[in-house]
Amino acid sequence: MTQPTGPVLIELDDAAPVPRVEDASPVPDLGHPSPTGQAMSTVAALSGHGGSRMARWFWTLAVASIGAWVSVAAWNTLWAIIAAQPVAGYILATLTGGFVAVALIIAVKEAAVFARLARIDRLQRDARTAMADASLADARKVVDDMVRLYSGRSDMTWGRDRLKERKDEVFDAAALFELTEAELLAPLDKAAAAEVAAAGRQVATVTALVPLALADVVAALVTNLRMVRRIGEIYGGRSGTLGSWRLTRAVLAHLVATGALSVGDDFLEPLVGSSIMGKISRRFGEGLVNGALTVRVGVAAMNVCRPLDFSQARKPSGRAIGRTALNGLFSKTMG
Repeated sequence: MTQPTGPVLIELDDAAPVPRVEDASPVPDLGHPSPTGQAMSTVAALSGHGGSRMARWFWTLAVASIGAWVSVAAWNTLWAIIAAQPVAGYILATLTGGFVAVALIIAVKEAAVFARLARIDRLQRDARTAMADASLADARKVVDDMVRLYSGRSDMTWGRDRLKERKDEVFDAAALFELTEAELLAPLDKAAAAEVAAAGRQVATVTALVPLALADVVAALVTNLRMVRRIGEIYGGRSGTLGSWRLTRAVLAHLVATGALSVGDDFLEPLVGSSIMGKISRRFGEGLVNGALTVRVGVAAMNVCRPLDFSQARKPSGRAIGRTALNGLFSKTMG
């Protein structure tokens, strides 16, 4: 019997595959926790919290009481100055009257903004009812009201004319709303999505590149307020300070209530790619998260401000808008 002189090959039927290094899970970085979007979370907490009923009563009574005392004191002081120095008193009275007149004009404009927001809310409710009932008559009434809403805007003349020409050819409520989206609202949707992308890019850039304390919170707050105001102007045509603040609070309160103000890797990786996710710094990751959260706020604002609910085919995608906002930023920075 001869002894084997070469290597012996032993074959195993169910041999376990040899693990490879590249297949191993990444080692967690315990020293640097994952970004959480602290700036946008702070903005949401500041803007979305409505306060208790007792607190609202307190501030309402406080403002009313202080206003009454200041008005009475100003009135008595003004008449005392007129009695002592008529010329100076009448000059001061003129200035005070001008201030009150400007304040009243601002108050009327803000009231008009609130009325316009209520009108858009009513259009949304009527459109949902018409869709649920499949009522062509109700749908046509909603579309006519929507055309009147935008009657004073020259930039929508072409869309209004196209809708008027074709709406009588449609005999279905859903189809009529789809035609309205295509002819009247599509340019507004495009402009609003561009505003959202620009705001997300700005918040991400400031958070990533400005290391000052609270700078990211201030930038996120100002940018989100301006974004919501612009979206309200795009869909509603007019805006105001108090109206924009009310709209922003409503959007952020809705996002907080639904838990949408949280972004995980499953949302971020499709925006910039998994290869970049593992290379970005903690600060840059915060910028990415805050930018993505701003995009979510913008998409929610589009849904709130639009007089007609998005159809399934035209519903805005937060990931698509976020990719537009953040992909160019990260490719330039990482390149």
